[in-house]
Amino acid sequence: MTKRLFVKGNEAVAMAAIEAGCRYYFGYPITPQSDIPEYLSRELPRLNGEFIQAESEIASINMLLGASATGVRAMTSSSSPGISLKQEGISYMAGSELPGVIVNISRSGPGLGGIDASQSDYFQAVKGGGHGGYHIVVLAPSSVQEMYDLTMLAFDLADIYRMPAMVLADSVVGQMKEPLVPNKRPAADLPDKDWAVRGKGDGEQRVVKSLFLGDGELEAHNWKLYRKYQELKARECRWEACQTDDADLLVAAFGSTARIAKTAIMMAREEGLKVGLLRPITLFPFPERAFLEATERTKKVLVVELNTGQMVEDVRLSVARDAEVAFYGRPPGAGSLPTPEELLEQIRQHY
Repeated sequence: MTKRLFVKGNEAVAMAAIEAGCRYYFGYPITPQSDIPEYLSRELPRLNGEFIQAESEIASINMLLGASATGVRAMTSSSSPGISLKQEGISYMAGSELPGVIVNISRSGPGLGGIDASQSDYFQAVKGGGHGGYHIVVLAPSSVQEMYDLTMLAFDLADIYRMPAMVLADSVVGQMKEPLVPNKRPAADLPDKDWAVRGKGDGEQRVVKSLFLGDGELEAHNWKLYRKYQELKARECRWEACQTDDADLLVAAFGSTARIAKTAIMMAREEGLKVGLLRPITLFPFPERAFLEATERTKKVLVVELNTGQMVEDVRLSVARDAEVAFYGRPPGAGSLPTPEELLEQIRQHY
Protein backbone atom coordinates (compact mmCIF):
# COMPACT_ATOMS: atom_id res chain seq x y z
CA MET A 1 0.00 0.00 0.00
CA THR A 2 1.24 3.47 -0.85
CA LYS A 3 1.97 5.42 2.32
CA ARG A 4 0.06 8.53 3.24
CA LEU A 5 1.92 11.81 3.57
CA PHE A 6 0.98 15.08 5.26
CA VAL A 7 1.84 17.86 2.82
CA LYS A 8 0.82 21.27 1.54
CA GLY A 9 -1.27 21.60 -1.58
CA ASN A 10 1.53 23.45 -3.34
CA GLU A 11 3.96 20.65 -2.47
CA ALA A 12 1.45 18.12 -3.83
CA VAL A 13 1.51 19.96 -7.17
CA ALA A 14 5.29 19.77 -7.35
CA MET A 15 5.34 16.09 -6.33
CA ALA A 16 2.74 15.26 -8.98
CA ALA A 17 4.66 17.10 -11.69
CA ILE A 18 7.74 14.98 -10.97
CA GLU A 19 5.69 11.77 -10.93
CA ALA A 20 4.11 12.80 -14.24
CA GLY A 21 7.54 13.00 -15.86
CA CYS A 22 8.06 16.76 -15.79
CA ARG A 23 11.76 17.55 -15.64
CA TYR A 24 11.71 21.20 -16.74
CA TYR A 25 10.33 24.06 -14.69
CA PHE A 26 10.50 27.79 -15.38
CA GLY A 27 9.04 30.30 -12.95
CA TYR A 28 9.32 33.36 -10.78
CA PRO A 29 8.51 33.77 -7.07
CA ILE A 30 5.20 35.24 -5.97
CA THR A 31 3.02 34.62 -2.93
CA PRO A 32 1.14 32.30 -2.36
CA GLN A 33 2.64 29.80 -4.83
CA SER A 34 6.34 30.01 -4.06
CA ASP A 35 6.40 26.59 -2.36
CA ILE A 36 6.14 25.06 -5.84
CA PRO A 37 9.38 26.49 -7.28
CA GLU A 38 11.07 26.06 -3.90
CA TYR A 39 10.30 22.33 -3.95
CA LEU A 40 11.24 21.85 -7.59
CA SER A 41 14.45 23.85 -7.27
CA ARG A 42 15.58 21.25 -4.75
CA GLU A 43 14.29 18.10 -6.41
CA LEU A 44 14.69 18.57 -10.18
CA PRO A 45 18.52 18.79 -10.19
CA ARG A 46 18.60 15.46 -8.33
CA LEU A 47 16.66 13.94 -11.25
CA ASN A 48 18.87 15.46 -13.97
CA GLY A 49 16.11 17.97 -14.61
CA GLU A 50 16.28 21.72 -15.09
CA PHE A 51 14.96 24.40 -12.78
CA ILE A 52 15.27 27.98 -13.98
CA GLN A 53 14.15 30.99 -11.99
CA ALA A 54 13.61 33.34 -14.89
CA GLU A 55 14.07 37.08 -14.74
CA SER A 56 10.32 37.61 -15.11
CA GLU A 57 7.00 35.88 -15.61
CA ILE A 58 7.13 36.82 -19.28
CA ALA A 59 10.47 35.07 -19.68
CA SER A 60 9.28 31.99 -17.83
CA ILE A 61 6.22 31.40 -20.04
CA ASN A 62 8.33 31.76 -23.16
CA MET A 63 10.86 29.29 -21.78
CA LEU A 64 7.94 26.91 -21.27
CA LEU A 65 6.91 27.46 -24.88
CA GLY A 66 10.41 26.65 -26.11
CA ALA A 67 10.80 23.54 -23.98
CA SER A 68 7.35 22.28 -24.95
CA ALA A 69 8.17 22.68 -28.64
CA THR A 70 10.91 20.07 -28.22
CA GLY A 71 8.40 17.54 -26.90
CA VAL A 72 9.40 17.40 -23.22
CA ARG A 73 7.02 17.72 -20.30
CA ALA A 74 7.44 21.13 -18.71
CA MET A 75 5.52 23.50 -16.47
CA THR A 76 5.36 26.91 -14.89
CA SER A 77 3.46 28.32 -11.94
CA SER A 78 2.53 31.70 -10.55
CA SER A 79 -0.21 33.66 -8.81
CA SER A 80 -2.72 36.00 -10.36
CA PRO A 81 -0.67 39.09 -11.40
CA GLY A 82 2.08 36.77 -12.64
CA ILE A 83 -0.42 34.77 -14.70
CA SER A 84 -1.58 38.05 -16.24
CA LEU A 85 1.95 38.68 -17.45
CA LYS A 86 2.06 35.20 -18.99
CA GLN A 87 -1.09 35.65 -21.08
CA GLU A 88 0.62 36.52 -24.36
CA GLY A 89 2.82 33.45 -24.10
CA ILE A 90 -0.18 31.26 -23.25
CA SER A 91 -1.94 32.57 -26.35
CA TYR A 92 1.13 31.73 -28.45
CA MET A 93 1.20 28.22 -26.99
CA ALA A 94 -2.49 27.73 -27.72
CA GLY A 95 -2.01 29.02 -31.26
CA SER A 96 1.03 26.78 -31.75
CA GLU A 97 -0.80 23.76 -30.29
CA LEU A 98 1.82 23.21 -27.64
CA PRO A 99 1.18 21.26 -24.45
CA GLY A 100 2.38 22.52 -21.12
CA VAL A 101 1.07 22.90 -17.58
CA ILE A 102 0.44 26.25 -15.92
CA VAL A 103 -0.47 26.41 -12.23
CA ASN A 104 -2.26 29.45 -10.82
CA ILE A 105 -2.50 29.62 -7.04
CA SER A 106 -4.69 32.67 -7.32
CA ARG A 107 -4.72 35.68 -5.05
CA SER A 108 -6.86 38.79 -4.81
CA GLY A 109 -7.04 41.61 -7.31
CA PRO A 110 -7.48 43.49 -9.55
CA GLY A 111 -4.06 45.03 -9.82
CA LEU A 112 -1.55 43.98 -7.19
CA GLY A 113 -4.42 43.24 -4.82
CA GLY A 114 -3.27 41.11 -1.93
CA ILE A 115 -2.48 37.55 -0.93
CA ASP A 116 -5.98 36.63 0.27
CA ALA A 117 -7.75 33.63 -1.22
CA SER A 118 -9.75 34.57 -4.29
CA GLN A 119 -11.60 33.01 -7.20
CA SER A 120 -11.50 36.14 -9.31
CA ASP A 121 -9.33 34.56 -12.04
CA TYR A 122 -12.17 32.39 -13.38
CA PHE A 123 -12.85 34.67 -16.36
CA GLN A 124 -9.15 34.95 -17.17
CA ALA A 125 -8.70 31.19 -17.10
CA VAL A 126 -11.78 29.84 -18.86
CA LYS A 127 -12.35 32.62 -21.38
CA GLY A 128 -8.82 32.55 -22.77
CA GLY A 129 -7.17 35.46 -20.99
CA GLY A 130 -4.96 36.53 -23.88
CA HIS A 131 -5.70 37.53 -27.46
CA GLY A 132 -7.10 35.33 -30.17
CA GLY A 133 -10.25 33.67 -28.87
CA TYR A 134 -8.57 30.44 -27.71
CA HIS A 135 -9.25 28.11 -24.78
CA ILE A 136 -7.09 26.02 -22.48
CA VAL A 137 -7.98 23.10 -20.23
CA VAL A 138 -8.76 24.38 -16.72
CA LEU A 139 -8.91 22.04 -13.71
CA ALA A 140 -10.09 23.19 -10.26
CA PRO A 141 -8.96 21.05 -7.31
CA SER A 142 -10.65 21.36 -3.92
CA SER A 143 -8.28 19.25 -1.81
CA VAL A 144 -4.59 18.46 -1.46
CA GLN A 145 -5.23 15.03 -2.96
CA GLU A 146 -6.84 16.65 -6.00
CA MET A 147 -3.94 19.09 -6.30
CA TYR A 148 -1.82 15.98 -6.85
CA ASP A 149 -4.21 13.98 -9.02
CA LEU A 150 -5.37 16.84 -11.23
CA THR A 151 -1.82 18.05 -11.84
CA MET A 152 -0.98 14.64 -13.30
CA LEU A 153 -4.20 14.72 -15.31
CA ALA A 154 -3.28 18.19 -16.60
CA PHE A 155 -0.07 16.83 -18.13
CA ASP A 156 -1.95 14.01 -19.85
CA LEU A 157 -4.73 16.22 -21.22
CA ALA A 158 -2.19 18.75 -22.45
CA ASP A 159 -0.38 16.02 -24.40
CA ILE A 160 -3.51 14.31 -25.72
CA TYR A 161 -5.06 17.52 -27.05
CA ARG A 162 -1.86 19.47 -27.76
CA MET A 163 -2.83 22.53 -25.75
CA PRO A 164 -1.91 24.22 -22.49
CA ALA A 165 -3.63 23.01 -19.32
CA MET A 166 -4.07 25.07 -16.16
CA VAL A 167 -4.52 23.95 -12.57
CA LEU A 168 -6.52 26.77 -10.96
CA ALA A 169 -6.52 26.83 -7.16
CA ASP A 170 -6.08 29.47 -4.47
CA SER A 171 -4.15 30.07 -1.29
CA VAL A 172 -6.57 28.01 0.81
CA VAL A 173 -5.88 24.76 -1.02
CA GLY A 174 -2.30 25.73 -1.89
CA GLN A 175 -1.20 26.51 1.65
CA MET A 176 -3.26 24.02 3.67
CA LYS A 177 -1.91 20.65 4.75
CA GLU A 178 -3.88 17.42 4.36
CA PRO A 179 -3.17 13.71 4.05
CA LEU A 180 -2.05 12.72 0.56
CA VAL A 181 -1.68 9.34 -1.09
CA PRO A 182 1.04 9.91 -3.74
CA ASN A 183 -0.39 7.59 -6.38
CA LYS A 184 1.77 6.39 -9.23
CA ARG A 185 1.37 8.02 -12.62
CA PRO A 186 -1.75 6.51 -14.20
CA ALA A 187 -1.51 4.74 -17.53
CA ALA A 188 -2.67 6.89 -20.43
CA ASP A 189 -2.82 6.39 -24.17
CA LEU A 190 -0.68 9.32 -25.20
CA PRO A 191 -0.03 10.25 -28.84
CA ASP A 192 3.45 10.31 -30.30
CA LYS A 193 4.96 13.78 -30.44
CA ASP A 194 5.83 13.54 -34.10
CA TRP A 195 5.39 17.31 -34.35
CA ALA A 196 8.22 18.18 -31.92
CA VAL A 197 11.04 20.30 -33.33
CA ARG A 198 14.46 18.70 -33.70
CA GLY A 199 17.54 18.84 -35.83
CA LYS A 200 16.61 18.23 -39.47
CA GLY A 201 19.14 15.49 -40.13
CA ASP A 202 17.81 13.14 -42.80
CA GLY A 203 14.17 13.65 -41.82
CA GLU A 204 11.55 16.18 -42.76
CA GLN A 205 11.60 19.67 -41.35
CA ARG A 206 9.38 20.24 -38.35
CA VAL A 207 8.04 23.71 -37.64
CA VAL A 208 5.91 24.79 -34.69
CA LYS A 209 4.23 28.14 -35.28
CA SER A 210 1.17 30.28 -34.72
CA LEU A 211 1.68 32.51 -37.77
CA PHE A 212 -0.42 31.55 -40.81
CA LEU A 213 -0.18 33.95 -43.73
CA GLY A 214 -1.39 31.83 -46.65
CA ASP A 215 -4.80 32.47 -48.12
CA GLY A 216 -7.36 30.89 -45.81
CA GLU A 217 -4.74 29.25 -43.56
CA LEU A 218 -5.53 31.18 -40.39
CA GLU A 219 -9.26 30.64 -40.74
CA ALA A 220 -8.73 26.91 -41.23
CA HIS A 221 -6.42 26.84 -38.20
CA ASN A 222 -8.99 28.56 -35.99
CA TRP A 223 -11.69 26.11 -37.07
CA LYS A 224 -9.29 23.28 -36.26
CA LEU A 225 -8.83 24.66 -32.76
CA TYR A 226 -12.60 25.07 -32.44
CA ARG A 227 -13.16 21.40 -33.27
CA LYS A 228 -10.62 20.47 -30.61
CA TYR A 229 -12.53 22.47 -28.01
CA GLN A 230 -15.77 20.76 -29.03
CA GLU A 231 -14.08 17.38 -28.64
CA LEU A 232 -12.96 18.40 -25.16
CA LYS A 233 -16.54 19.32 -24.25
CA ALA A 234 -17.78 15.95 -25.47
CA ARG A 235 -15.12 13.81 -23.77
CA GLU A 236 -13.44 15.53 -20.83
CA CYS A 237 -16.05 17.23 -18.63
CA ARG A 238 -15.60 16.34 -14.98
CA TRP A 239 -17.71 17.20 -11.94
CA GLU A 240 -18.74 16.00 -8.51
CA ALA A 241 -22.41 15.53 -7.59
CA CYS A 242 -23.12 15.22 -3.88
CA GLN A 243 -26.65 14.41 -2.60
CA THR A 244 -28.27 15.78 -5.76
CA ASP A 245 -30.76 12.96 -6.43
CA ASP A 246 -33.47 14.23 -4.07
CA ALA A 247 -32.34 17.85 -3.77
CA ASP A 248 -34.78 20.75 -3.87
CA LEU A 249 -31.86 23.20 -4.03
CA LEU A 250 -28.47 22.78 -5.67
CA VAL A 251 -25.41 24.65 -4.45
CA ALA A 252 -22.84 25.18 -7.20
CA ALA A 253 -19.27 25.96 -6.15
CA PHE A 254 -15.73 25.09 -7.19
CA GLY A 255 -12.37 24.76 -5.53
CA SER A 256 -11.97 25.81 -1.91
CA THR A 257 -15.46 27.29 -1.71
CA ALA A 258 -16.97 23.89 -2.44
CA ARG A 259 -15.35 22.56 0.75
CA ILE A 260 -17.19 25.13 2.85
CA ALA A 261 -20.40 24.53 0.89
CA LYS A 262 -20.24 20.79 1.67
CA THR A 263 -20.27 21.51 5.39
CA ALA A 264 -23.16 23.95 4.98
CA ILE A 265 -25.09 21.30 3.03
CA MET A 266 -24.56 18.75 5.81
CA MET A 267 -25.90 21.28 8.30
CA ALA A 268 -28.90 21.99 6.05
CA ARG A 269 -29.63 18.26 5.76
CA GLU A 270 -29.67 18.02 9.56
CA GLU A 271 -32.43 20.64 9.49
CA GLY A 272 -34.41 18.61 6.99
CA LEU A 273 -33.54 20.77 3.97
CA LYS A 274 -32.89 18.70 0.86
CA VAL A 275 -29.78 20.38 -0.55
CA GLY A 276 -27.11 19.00 -2.86
CA LEU A 277 -23.77 20.12 -4.28
CA LEU A 278 -22.76 20.23 -7.93
CA ARG A 279 -19.05 21.01 -8.18
CA PRO A 280 -17.35 21.58 -11.53
CA ILE A 281 -13.89 20.00 -11.61
CA THR A 282 -13.20 21.04 -15.19
CA LEU A 283 -13.95 24.75 -15.51
CA PHE A 284 -13.11 24.43 -19.19
CA PRO A 285 -14.69 22.41 -20.55
CA PHE A 286 -17.55 23.42 -18.26
CA PRO A 287 -19.90 20.54 -17.37
CA GLU A 288 -22.89 22.09 -19.10
CA ARG A 289 -24.84 18.85 -19.52
CA ALA A 290 -24.46 17.98 -15.84
CA PHE A 291 -26.12 21.26 -14.89
CA LEU A 292 -28.82 20.88 -17.53
CA GLU A 293 -29.74 17.36 -16.44
CA ALA A 294 -29.63 18.23 -12.74
CA THR A 295 -31.92 21.23 -13.17
CA GLU A 296 -34.46 19.34 -15.20
CA ARG A 297 -35.52 18.08 -11.79
CA THR A 298 -34.15 20.60 -9.29
CA LYS A 299 -35.22 24.10 -10.26
CA LYS A 300 -33.31 26.16 -7.70
CA VAL A 301 -29.56 26.77 -7.84
CA LEU A 302 -27.40 28.83 -5.51
CA VAL A 303 -23.94 29.67 -6.88
CA VAL A 304 -21.26 30.54 -4.32
CA GLU A 305 -17.91 32.07 -5.30
CA LEU A 306 -15.06 34.11 -3.83
CA ASN A 307 -15.73 36.97 -6.26
CA THR A 308 -18.59 39.20 -7.36
CA GLY A 309 -19.92 36.72 -9.91
CA GLN A 310 -18.02 34.85 -12.64
CA MET A 311 -18.79 31.12 -12.83
CA VAL A 312 -22.42 32.04 -12.21
CA GLU A 313 -22.61 33.23 -15.82
CA ASP A 314 -21.72 29.76 -17.13
CA VAL A 315 -24.19 28.18 -14.71
CA ARG A 316 -26.99 30.42 -16.02
CA LEU A 317 -26.13 29.45 -19.59
CA SER A 318 -26.17 25.75 -18.73
CA VAL A 319 -29.24 25.16 -16.57
CA ALA A 320 -32.74 24.28 -17.75
CA ARG A 321 -34.69 27.28 -19.02
CA ASP A 322 -37.11 27.37 -16.08
CA ALA A 323 -34.43 27.02 -13.39
CA GLU A 324 -33.81 29.87 -10.95
CA VAL A 325 -30.16 30.78 -10.35
CA ALA A 326 -29.19 32.88 -7.32
CA PHE A 327 -25.72 34.09 -6.45
CA TYR A 328 -23.79 34.71 -3.24
CA GLY A 329 -20.31 36.13 -3.59
CA ARG A 330 -17.52 37.18 -1.30
CA PRO A 331 -14.85 39.24 -3.05
CA PRO A 332 -11.37 39.28 -1.53
CA GLY A 333 -10.86 41.30 1.59
CA ALA A 334 -10.54 40.96 5.33
CA GLY A 335 -12.32 37.78 6.37
CA SER A 336 -13.20 36.98 2.78
CA LEU A 337 -13.88 33.28 3.38
CA PRO A 338 -17.54 32.64 4.19
CA THR A 339 -18.32 30.41 7.14
CA PRO A 340 -20.52 27.31 6.82
CA GLU A 341 -23.07 29.10 9.02
CA GLU A 342 -23.08 32.02 6.60
CA LEU A 343 -23.73 29.72 3.64
CA LEU A 344 -26.39 27.87 5.62
CA GLU A 345 -28.25 31.14 6.05
CA GLN A 346 -28.07 31.71 2.28
CA ILE A 347 -29.40 28.20 1.74
CA ARG A 348 -32.34 28.93 4.03
CA GLN A 349 -33.11 32.14 2.16
CA HIS A 350 -33.13 30.50 -1.28
CA TYR A 351 -34.61 27.13 -0.39
